[in-house]
Amino acid sequence: MIHGNTSTLSSSTSSRLALSLVITLILVVIEMLAGVFANSLALLTDAAHNLTDVLALALTWWALWITTKPANSGNTYGYHRAGILVALVNSTTLALIALGIFYEAWKRFTAPPVVQADILIIVGAVAVVVNLVTALLVRRGSEHDLNLRSAFLHLMGDVASTMGAVIAGIVIRFTGLNWFDALVSVLIGFLILWNAWRILHESLEILMESSPADIDMDALRGDILAVAGVRGVHDLHVWSITRSLRTLSAHLVTDDVPVSEGAKIQVAVGVMLTLRYGINHTTLQLECIDCTPVGLYCDITSNNHAH
Repeated sequence: MIHGNTSTLSSSTSSRLALSLVITLILVVIEMLAGVFANSLALLTDAAHNLTDVLALALTWWALWITTKPANSGNTYGYHRAGILVALVNSTTLALIALGIFYEAWKRFTAPPVVQADILIIVGAVAVVVNLVTALLVRRGSEHDLNLRSAFLHLMGDVASTMGAVIAGIVIRFTGLNWFDALVSVLIGFLILWNAWRILHESLEILMESSPADIDMDALRGDILAVAGVRGVHDLHVWSITRSLRTLSAHLVTDDVPVSEGAKIQVAVGVMLTLRYGINHTTLQLECIDCTPVGLYCDITSNNHAH
Protein backbone atom coordinates (compact mmCIF):
# COMPACT_ATOMS: atom_id res chain seq x y z
CA MET A 1 0.00 0.00 0.00
CA ILE A 2 2.81 2.41 0.86
CA HIS A 3 4.55 1.80 -2.45
CA GLY A 4 1.31 2.33 -4.34
CA ASN A 5 0.64 5.66 -2.65
CA THR A 6 4.21 6.78 -3.32
CA SER A 7 3.87 5.84 -6.99
CA THR A 8 0.61 7.77 -7.29
CA LEU A 9 2.12 10.83 -5.60
CA SER A 10 5.19 10.72 -7.87
CA SER A 11 2.97 10.46 -10.95
CA SER A 12 0.88 13.42 -9.80
CA THR A 13 3.98 15.49 -9.05
CA SER A 14 5.50 14.63 -12.44
CA SER A 15 2.33 15.79 -14.21
CA ARG A 16 2.32 19.08 -12.32
CA LEU A 17 6.01 19.62 -13.07
CA ALA A 18 5.45 18.98 -16.79
CA LEU A 19 2.56 21.47 -16.89
CA SER A 20 4.63 24.08 -15.03
CA LEU A 21 7.50 23.56 -17.47
CA VAL A 22 5.32 24.16 -20.55
CA ILE A 23 3.67 27.26 -19.06
CA THR A 24 7.04 28.71 -17.99
CA LEU A 25 8.58 28.10 -21.43
CA ILE A 26 5.74 30.01 -23.11
CA LEU A 27 6.25 32.87 -20.64
CA VAL A 28 9.98 33.00 -21.41
CA VAL A 29 9.30 33.57 -25.10
CA ILE A 30 6.73 36.31 -24.38
CA GLU A 31 8.98 38.12 -21.89
CA MET A 32 12.03 37.98 -24.15
CA LEU A 33 10.12 39.50 -27.06
CA ALA A 34 8.51 42.13 -24.84
CA GLY A 35 11.80 42.94 -23.10
CA VAL A 36 13.59 43.56 -26.39
CA PHE A 37 10.72 45.68 -27.74
CA ALA A 38 10.33 47.70 -24.52
CA ASN A 39 14.10 47.94 -23.95
CA SER A 40 13.55 46.71 -20.39
CA LEU A 41 16.34 44.96 -18.49
CA ALA A 42 13.84 44.00 -15.78
CA LEU A 43 11.79 41.98 -18.30
CA LEU A 44 14.88 40.47 -19.92
CA THR A 45 16.23 39.64 -16.46
CA ASP A 46 13.00 37.92 -15.54
CA ALA A 47 12.99 36.06 -18.86
CA ALA A 48 16.52 34.80 -18.15
CA HIS A 49 15.47 33.74 -14.68
CA ASN A 50 12.42 31.98 -16.11
CA LEU A 51 14.67 30.19 -18.60
CA THR A 52 16.68 28.76 -15.70
CA ASP A 53 13.32 27.72 -14.24
CA VAL A 54 12.63 25.68 -17.38
CA LEU A 55 15.96 23.91 -16.91
CA ALA A 56 15.36 23.57 -13.17
CA LEU A 57 11.92 22.04 -13.70
CA ALA A 58 13.31 19.64 -16.30
CA LEU A 59 16.09 18.53 -13.94
CA THR A 60 13.63 18.27 -11.05
CA TRP A 61 11.37 16.06 -13.14
CA TRP A 62 14.34 13.86 -14.09
CA ALA A 63 15.44 13.54 -10.46
CA LEU A 64 11.90 12.69 -9.38
CA TRP A 65 11.76 9.97 -12.01
CA ILE A 66 15.13 8.41 -11.19
CA THR A 67 14.46 8.35 -7.43
CA THR A 68 11.58 5.95 -8.07
CA LYS A 69 14.07 3.34 -9.33
CA PRO A 70 14.64 0.59 -6.75
CA ALA A 71 17.85 0.10 -4.80
CA ASN A 72 20.32 -2.40 -6.21
CA SER A 73 23.73 -3.90 -5.48
CA GLY A 74 25.46 -0.89 -7.01
CA ASN A 75 23.29 1.71 -5.27
CA THR A 76 22.16 0.16 -2.00
CA TYR A 77 20.41 3.37 -0.87
CA GLY A 78 18.68 3.76 -4.22
CA TYR A 79 18.86 7.00 -6.20
CA HIS A 80 17.47 9.44 -3.62
CA ARG A 81 20.60 11.62 -3.71
CA ALA A 82 19.85 12.51 -7.36
CA GLY A 83 17.40 15.10 -6.07
CA ILE A 84 20.11 16.65 -3.88
CA LEU A 85 22.49 16.87 -6.84
CA VAL A 86 19.79 18.59 -8.90
CA ALA A 87 19.14 21.03 -6.04
CA LEU A 88 22.88 21.77 -6.00
CA VAL A 89 22.88 22.42 -9.76
CA ASN A 90 19.78 24.61 -9.50
CA SER A 91 21.27 26.74 -6.75
CA THR A 92 24.51 27.17 -8.68
CA THR A 93 22.69 28.33 -11.83
CA LEU A 94 20.71 30.80 -9.70
CA ALA A 95 23.95 32.28 -8.36
CA LEU A 96 25.43 32.62 -11.86
CA ILE A 97 22.27 34.32 -13.12
CA ALA A 98 22.41 36.79 -10.23
CA LEU A 99 26.01 37.71 -11.08
CA GLY A 100 25.03 38.26 -14.71
CA ILE A 101 22.16 40.52 -13.60
CA PHE A 102 24.52 42.65 -11.50
CA TYR A 103 26.84 43.12 -14.47
CA GLU A 104 24.06 44.17 -16.86
CA ALA A 105 22.48 46.44 -14.25
CA TRP A 106 25.78 48.26 -13.73
CA LYS A 107 26.04 49.00 -17.44
CA ARG A 108 22.50 50.40 -17.43
CA PHE A 109 23.15 52.52 -14.37
CA THR A 110 25.98 54.25 -16.20
CA ALA A 111 23.88 54.81 -19.35
CA PRO A 112 20.15 54.31 -18.64
CA PRO A 113 18.20 53.53 -21.85
CA VAL A 114 14.61 54.63 -22.44
CA VAL A 115 12.17 51.98 -21.17
CA GLN A 116 8.67 51.38 -22.57
CA ALA A 117 6.88 51.49 -19.23
CA ASP A 118 3.43 50.44 -20.48
CA ILE A 119 4.73 47.19 -21.98
CA LEU A 120 6.77 46.54 -18.85
CA ILE A 121 3.67 46.91 -16.65
CA ILE A 122 1.36 44.77 -18.80
CA VAL A 123 3.77 41.91 -19.47
CA GLY A 124 5.01 42.02 -15.88
CA ALA A 125 1.47 41.72 -14.53
CA VAL A 126 0.78 38.71 -16.75
CA ALA A 127 4.07 37.14 -15.62
CA VAL A 128 3.13 37.59 -11.94
CA VAL A 129 -0.05 35.56 -12.44
CA VAL A 130 1.65 32.86 -14.53
CA ASN A 131 4.58 32.48 -12.14
CA LEU A 132 2.28 32.28 -9.14
CA VAL A 133 0.21 29.54 -10.80
CA THR A 134 3.30 27.48 -11.72
CA ALA A 135 4.77 27.94 -8.23
CA LEU A 136 1.58 26.66 -6.61
CA LEU A 137 1.62 23.65 -8.96
CA VAL A 138 5.06 22.67 -7.66
CA ARG A 139 4.53 23.61 -4.02
CA ARG A 140 2.92 20.35 -2.88
CA GLY A 141 5.61 18.13 -1.39
CA SER A 142 8.30 20.85 -1.41
CA GLU A 143 8.30 21.04 2.40
CA HIS A 144 9.97 17.63 2.63
CA ASP A 145 11.86 17.37 -0.68
CA LEU A 146 14.88 19.61 -1.33
CA ASN A 147 14.68 18.87 -5.05
CA LEU A 148 11.10 20.18 -5.26
CA ARG A 149 12.01 22.95 -2.83
CA SER A 150 14.71 24.27 -5.15
CA ALA A 151 12.24 24.31 -8.06
CA PHE A 152 9.59 26.01 -5.89
CA LEU A 153 12.05 28.72 -4.78
CA HIS A 154 13.04 29.25 -8.42
CA LEU A 155 9.40 29.96 -9.24
CA MET A 156 8.68 32.06 -6.13
CA GLY A 157 11.75 34.10 -6.98
CA ASP A 158 10.09 34.78 -10.30
CA VAL A 159 6.91 35.92 -8.58
CA ALA A 160 8.91 38.47 -6.59
CA SER A 161 10.99 39.58 -9.59
CA THR A 162 7.99 40.08 -11.87
CA MET A 163 6.24 42.08 -9.16
CA GLY A 164 9.42 44.16 -9.03
CA ALA A 165 9.27 44.65 -12.79
CA VAL A 166 5.67 45.88 -12.52
CA ILE A 167 6.65 48.34 -9.78
CA ALA A 168 9.56 49.54 -11.90
CA GLY A 169 7.21 50.09 -14.83
CA ILE A 170 4.79 52.12 -12.70
CA VAL A 171 7.60 54.29 -11.29
CA ILE A 172 9.07 54.90 -14.76
CA ARG A 173 5.60 55.60 -16.19
CA PHE A 174 4.94 58.45 -13.75
CA THR A 175 8.47 59.76 -13.06
CA GLY A 176 10.50 59.00 -16.18
CA LEU A 177 13.32 57.58 -14.01
CA ASN A 178 14.58 54.95 -16.46
CA TRP A 179 17.43 53.92 -14.15
CA PHE A 180 14.82 52.50 -11.76
CA ASP A 181 14.55 49.49 -14.10
CA ALA A 182 18.20 48.64 -13.38
CA LEU A 183 17.71 49.23 -9.65
CA VAL A 184 14.86 46.71 -9.52
CA SER A 185 17.02 44.22 -11.42
CA VAL A 186 19.73 44.54 -8.74
CA LEU A 187 17.16 43.90 -5.99
CA ILE A 188 15.90 40.87 -7.92
CA GLY A 189 19.51 39.69 -8.23
CA PHE A 190 20.02 39.83 -4.46
CA LEU A 191 16.78 37.93 -3.89
CA ILE A 192 17.89 35.22 -6.33
CA LEU A 193 21.33 35.06 -4.69
CA TRP A 194 19.80 34.66 -1.21
CA ASN A 195 17.57 31.78 -2.33
CA ALA A 196 20.51 30.19 -4.12
CA TRP A 197 22.63 30.31 -0.97
CA ARG A 198 19.92 28.68 1.16
CA ILE A 199 19.53 25.74 -1.21
CA LEU A 200 23.28 25.46 -1.83
CA HIS A 201 24.03 25.41 1.91
CA GLU A 202 21.44 22.73 2.67
CA SER A 203 22.54 20.61 -0.31
CA LEU A 204 26.17 20.69 0.80
CA GLU A 205 25.19 19.84 4.38
CA ILE A 206 23.39 16.73 3.15
CA LEU A 207 26.19 15.70 0.78
CA MET A 208 28.71 16.17 3.62
CA GLU A 209 26.46 13.91 5.73
CA SER A 210 26.23 16.48 8.50
CA SER A 211 23.79 15.94 11.33
CA PRO A 212 20.39 17.51 10.49
CA ALA A 213 20.29 21.08 11.80
CA ASP A 214 17.01 20.56 13.66
CA ILE A 215 18.27 17.58 15.69
CA ASP A 216 19.84 18.25 19.09
CA MET A 217 22.42 15.49 19.37
CA ASP A 218 22.71 15.81 23.16
CA ALA A 219 18.94 15.50 23.55
CA LEU A 220 18.86 12.55 21.15
CA ARG A 221 21.57 10.77 23.12
CA GLY A 222 19.64 11.39 26.34
CA ASP A 223 16.46 9.98 24.82
CA ILE A 224 18.31 6.84 23.72
CA LEU A 225 19.75 6.37 27.20
CA ALA A 226 16.27 6.80 28.68
CA VAL A 227 15.02 3.66 26.88
CA ALA A 228 14.74 0.73 29.28
CA GLY A 229 17.71 -1.62 28.97
CA VAL A 230 20.12 0.87 27.37
CA ARG A 231 23.16 1.40 29.62
CA GLY A 232 25.29 3.42 27.20
CA VAL A 233 25.62 4.63 23.60
CA HIS A 234 28.63 5.37 21.42
CA ASP A 235 29.69 5.50 17.75
CA LEU A 236 26.56 7.60 17.22
CA HIS A 237 25.97 8.93 13.69
CA VAL A 238 22.97 10.76 12.24
CA TRP A 239 22.83 11.94 8.63
CA SER A 240 20.39 12.61 5.79
CA ILE A 241 20.00 10.78 2.50
CA THR A 242 17.51 13.46 1.44
CA ARG A 243 15.77 16.25 3.30
CA SER A 244 13.10 13.90 4.66
CA LEU A 245 14.99 10.57 4.69
CA ARG A 246 17.18 10.41 7.79
CA THR A 247 19.46 7.62 8.93
CA LEU A 248 21.07 6.73 12.25
CA SER A 249 23.63 4.19 13.34
CA ALA A 250 24.86 3.58 16.89
CA HIS A 251 26.33 1.05 19.27
CA LEU A 252 24.09 0.40 22.26
CA VAL A 253 25.56 -0.89 25.51
CA THR A 254 23.26 -3.26 27.44
CA ASP A 255 23.49 -5.86 30.17
CA ASP A 256 24.48 -9.36 29.11
CA VAL A 257 20.95 -10.30 28.03
CA PRO A 258 19.51 -12.93 25.65
CA VAL A 259 19.20 -12.05 21.98
CA SER A 260 15.40 -11.84 22.28
CA GLU A 261 15.69 -9.19 25.02
CA GLY A 262 18.24 -7.29 22.97
CA ALA A 263 15.87 -7.28 19.99
CA LYS A 264 13.16 -5.70 22.17
CA ILE A 265 15.57 -2.92 23.16
CA GLN A 266 16.41 -2.28 19.50
CA VAL A 267 12.72 -2.06 18.60
CA ALA A 268 12.02 0.33 21.48
CA VAL A 269 14.89 2.64 20.46
CA GLY A 270 13.81 2.52 16.81
CA VAL A 271 10.20 3.43 17.63
CA MET A 272 11.35 6.34 19.82
CA LEU A 273 13.64 7.67 17.06
CA THR A 274 10.82 7.50 14.51
CA LEU A 275 8.23 9.23 16.69
CA ARG A 276 10.45 11.97 18.15
CA TYR A 277 13.00 12.63 15.42
CA GLY A 278 11.51 11.30 12.18
CA ILE A 279 14.40 8.85 11.77
CA ASN A 280 13.01 5.78 10.04
CA HIS A 281 16.20 4.00 9.00
CA THR A 282 18.33 2.86 11.95
CA THR A 283 21.21 0.45 12.41
CA LEU A 284 21.71 -0.45 16.08
CA GLN A 285 24.55 -2.69 17.20
CA LEU A 286 24.26 -4.17 20.69
CA GLU A 287 27.25 -4.61 23.00
CA CYS A 288 27.40 -6.02 26.52
CA ILE A 289 28.21 -3.85 29.50
CA ASP A 290 31.83 -5.06 29.68
CA CYS A 291 32.70 -3.66 26.24
CA THR A 292 34.91 -0.56 26.19
CA PRO A 293 33.26 2.30 24.24
CA VAL A 294 35.45 3.92 21.61
CA GLY A 295 33.70 7.29 21.86
CA LEU A 296 30.34 8.94 21.42
CA TYR A 297 31.16 10.05 17.86
CA CYS A 298 33.43 7.54 16.17
CA ASP A 299 36.61 8.90 14.55
CA ILE A 300 36.83 6.65 11.49
CA THR A 301 40.36 7.75 10.62
CA SER A 302 41.91 6.90 13.98
CA ASN A 303 39.76 3.86 14.77
CA ASN A 304 39.49 2.05 11.45
CA HIS A 305 42.27 -0.39 12.34
CA ALA A 306 40.68 -1.18 15.68
CA HIS A 307 37.29 -1.81 14.06
